[in-house]
Amino acid sequence: MEAQKMPNGALRPWNVADLPAPPKFNFRNAMAVIGPGTIALSMSIGSGEWLIGPSAAVRFGTSVMWIVIISVFFQVFLNQEFARYTLYTGEPVLTGFMRTKPGPKLWGWLYPLFGMLQVAWPGWAAAAAGCLFAALYGHLPDAAVAGDRSTMLVLGYILFFACLVIVLFGGRIERILEWLAWGMVTWIVVYLLIVDVFFVPAKAWTDVAGGFFKFGSIPRGPTGVDWPLMGAFAAYAGAGGIGNCWITNWLRDKGFGMGKVIGFIPSAVAGKEVKLAHVGTVFEPTEKNMSTWTQWWKYLWVDQGILFGGGCVIGMYLCVLLAYGVIPHGTDIAGLATGAYQADYLMKRVGRIMWFLTLLNGFWVLFGTQLNNMEGLTRVITDHIWTGSERARRVGDVRYVYYTVLAIFVIWGCIAINMAKPFVLIILGANMAGFIFVFSGVHILVTQHRFLPKEVRAPMWRQVIIALSCIFFAFFVLMNIVKLIGG
Repeated sequence: MEAQKMPNGALRPWNVADLPAPPKFNFRNAMAVIGPGTIALSMSIGSGEWLIGPSAAVRFGTSVMWIVIISVFFQVFLNQEFARYTLYTGEPVLTGFMRTKPGPKLWGWLYPLFGMLQVAWPGWAAAAAGCLFAALYGHLPDAAVAGDRSTMLVLGYILFFACLVIVLFGGRIERILEWLAWGMVTWIVVYLLIVDVFFVPAKAWTDVAGGFFKFGSIPRGPTGVDWPLMGAFAAYAGAGGIGNCWITNWLRDKGFGMGKVIGFIPSAVAGKEVKLAHVGTVFEPTEKNMSTWTQWWKYLWVDQGILFGGGCVIGMYLCVLLAYGVIPHGTDIAGLATGAYQADYLMKRVGRIMWFLTLLNGFWVLFGTQLNNMEGLTRVITDHIWTGSERARRVGDVRYVYYTVLAIFVIWGCIAINMAKPFVLIILGANMAGFIFVFSGVHILVTQHRFLPKEVRAPMWRQVIIALSCIFFAFFVLMNIVKLIGG
């Protein structure tokens, strides 16, 4: 039946069913149920941890590390409040935003535009190309050498299309991304632990750890505060902006909460046709359903609190520790070889073997992030079209919409990869992510008050945390605007 008595906003009324129960909460089941947090963590490691965090700490010192603690804390709660909507309705949170006034006519194109401005720049494929170039040719690429620039561009295209192939043959797309993310995160943590323990001085360990507690410190360079870098660091200490929103798409596909009754987006080649519902299903807040709701939140805390939140802090610490411990302080590591500098300096200190191992680590980090961004943005836009357009749903198979959007993304990526150096593309997207945090943080509070029953809605203390998160990220957005206006 339909939820006729429940406010449903600008989209069709929800269906109503009981909340499916998760398996009994224990370690074994938790490892089977969780997964979206790993994908989000792999995105975080690929931009904030491996690139932006080390760049900020090497240039300005470890006093910037406190930003990680605050940012990740807020992102954990933002993710959970986005997920609250998905657990209740089975819809991604961006679909919930479309239910608010004025509906899909505004939000149906505005959030995809936000996503494009953040992650449609294939800077991660270009940065991964730097690692691959160094491994193939034995030296870092030089922007002053025309041959290096052209080779880097070719490699960037190859890696960009490799991401496309993986998405096409992925079966259930969320599942293949989850497998890749687990492999990437496991390799990175083990490798960094070994390298940091054996080759990073003890003083670097204490310097980086101490930076987590220097709250409020904003270091200045010769030309003042680098606000674009600081804003990027704050946003990409975790998943970053639109990436935090599309975590709910993966939660839906994984079957969290009411996502179990909605369906998922399959791959074009290996996936079977799946009926993806264009309208969500909610549950009445009965005693039984609310008991089941509590069980789902235990899994959500493991996925987003422990796996994502804890992983982001540990990942940032290990990545910054390596760069800070082996690269001369004050070095600008944001050139054409972004992501490969760690290998160069580690080789000079340890030996040639560390050159290839560290390049492999950097490549895996950056390539995995590009893969997640390609799939995630395509998924967000597909859900918008599928939910808001009757014409799109007439095709009968969501894959036709998904892979049309993907084709457009790939065409744009082939153009955008030529526009700037990899690090510049990533910094631009990261600062857009900070703006999206502010916008979506306010929007989720409005959406919850409009559509979620009191029994399911976030308590007041959580709403206060979301409001504070908006203020935190708005500060960096404002300082970048002031710097831009002031030249």
